[in-house]
Parts: sequence; C-alpha cells; structure tokens
Amino acid sequence: MRDVLPVLGRWYAAGVPFGLATVVQVSRSAPRDPGAAMAVGPDGEVVGSVSGGCVEGAVFELAREAAAGGEARLETFGYSDEDAFAVGLTCGGEITLLVRAVTPERDPAFGALADSVAAGEPVALATVTGGPAPRGAALAVRPDRTTGTLGSSGLDAAVTADARGELAVGATDLRHYGPEGQRREDSVGVFLQSFAPPPRMLVFGAIDYAAAVARIGDFLGYRVTVCDARPVFATPRRFPEGVEVVAQWPHRYLRETHTDERTVVCVLTHDPKFDVPLLTEALRRPAAYIGAMGSRRTHTDRLTRLAEAGLTERELSRLRSPVGLDLGARTPEEVAVSVAAEIVALRWGGTGMPLTATEGAVHPRASP
Repeated sequence: MRDVLPVLGRWYAAGVPFGLATVVQVSRSAPRDPGAAMAVGPDGEVVGSVSGGCVEGAVFELAREAAAGGEARLETFGYSDEDAFAVGLTCGGEITLLVRAVTPERDPAFGALADSVAAGEPVALATVTGGPAPRGAALAVRPDRTTGTLGSSGLDAAVTADARGELAVGATDLRHYGPEGQRREDSVGVFLQSFAPPPRMLVFGAIDYAAAVARIGDFLGYRVTVCDARPVFATPRRFPEGVEVVAQWPHRYLRETHTDERTVVCVLTHDPKFDVPLLTEALRRPAAYIGAMGSRRTHTDRLTRLAEAGLTERELSRLRSPVGLDLGARTPEEVAVSVAAEIVALRWGGTGMPLTATEGAVHPRASP
C-alpha cells in the first residue's frame, strides 16, 4: 500500500473514485503478504499488485466494479486441481482480498492515512472486512487522534486501542470483535494495517561501496544517511538523490541519532580510529542489523580492540562481520547486493541458501 499511496493520494485529492483491493489474509505459500494492494483508477489505470500476476485480471474487474458504485466485498483466491482453467494461485497458496470503493465523501479515513504517510507520521488503518458492521468502513488511527468510524463507538474504541499497539511494533493483522468491540466475540472482522515511518539505514564511510549500499537501501525502502568525518568525501553529489549526507565524526553522529529495532547500521570505514568508537556506540543501542566491512584479519583485530574497549561477548555477538552473504561479490554494486541479502535474510529468518537446496514453503509466514 505504501508504494502506491502517492498515486492514490492524487486520485483521492481530485475527488475521483477508485477501486482498492487489499490482501487481508493469506495461507500457505502465498506470493504477497497482508497489506499488499492494487487499485484501479480513472480510465482503467492500474497501480500495485496483490499476487504478482496470478489473479490480477480478475481483481481488475472486481475493483472496477467497486469504483463504479459496487458494494465492498471479500474475495478468496486459491488453486483448484479440479479446475485448471479457474482463476487462482499457481503457487498453491490462498489469499483473501477486501475490495472496496474509495472516495472523499465515503472514506475520510483514507485521506488522513495519505496525509500522515506523506508527513512521515505513524498511522494505522483499520477496515471492516465483514460481520454486523459496515464492510469497508475505515478508521485512521494515529498516536493522538483518529479519523473516520467503523460504525459504532464501542468498536471504534476497542480497535483504536489495538491499532495503537500494532502501530508501536509495525504489525499488520486481521482481528475479530463483537459489534460493540467486545473482545471475546468474533463476529466482526477488522483488518489492522500499520504504516510506521520508513526504517533508518545508517551508512558510515563515504566510499564507493557506500554509494552502492545507499542506493540499494533506498530501493528497499530505508531512509538512508551516509556519514563520514572527511568533508571531501561526504558530499551529496557522490550519492543518490534523496540520501542524506553528513560530515561528522561517526560515533558522535550516532550518539546524537535515534535508533530502534528496525534500524540498519553499515560500517564501511574499516579504519580503527573510526570503527572502534563507532561500533562501541552501535553495539550498545537498539538496531536490527549492525554490519562492518573488512577482511577476516581486520575482523579479528577489531574484536580485540572492541573487547579492550569494554564490550561484552553478548554485545560483540550482534556484530555481522565480515559484512554480507557469501556471493563471491567483487564490485561495489555486487557487495551492496550481498549486504542487502544478509539484511533481508536476517529480517525474515531466511537461510541464505539457494531455494533449490531448501524444502517447504517458498514464502513462509514470518514476523519481521
């Protein structure tokens, strides 16, 4: 949804109805996770994807019907061995979609969602999927206010509390309530989708490898900052547009910068006078990934210096060094792919092995 929101926001601001299909539930080896979205707008224009191509043709018709004034509906697509010509998922999984029309008149919550995401403000969108509540009704929940309604004050209150909890950890989930928000009942389905601000990627060392890592980090959706103590290297023209470039001693910059459990730290300086104070700071604060470039000999020397600086074995165990997966990478761009692959594997619990050497679902359900 986040990827297509800029286009949807323009349609919404222009007052043009569009049909929106959102994945609200999946099972087995489904190609997209809950929250994936596809929209059909003016003149049949399509943005987004819900299955990577398997069912998009059928979803296009459903979304176009919704945009023309049709009722919100829930549709499930799977795979049928009995009917090889039926629309379905060839991967053997199953996805359930909520398809609804969005207009400013009927959906004020969507405008609040688009505005909050554009402003970098955390927001969750709660949408009724079925039961004794208006299907397609939506509520935008921010940390301090809400917009829209799900049809009853009791349901709004219960969902608001849960949505703020989901938003705090960046979670997306399908939950069930009673008509007035009763938590022991399950007659009303509500899809809670979190839109936390993009996670940070902090790249230290403004070398050619940093430019490649910054580029792929931006591609993966991170808000990227490159930091180097040497102003001659820390210049914006050497890095992709949209990447923040800071000329400051790395450990001092990190000390003044907020990090959380989604933050990625890539140390590419491989110079002890930068690495040791920087990693001493990094390994003692929240982060999803802390990687450092260098040879195995550099890594051994670095561990010795960090231990002498007082870091514990537990703190040192968080360090991913030498950085990246073993892809045989040589060029800065190839090394960036190696680093990105390790970050993705660590985030989703991947093995880093070729899929031909593994068994089970290709897209296992995992929590980020």
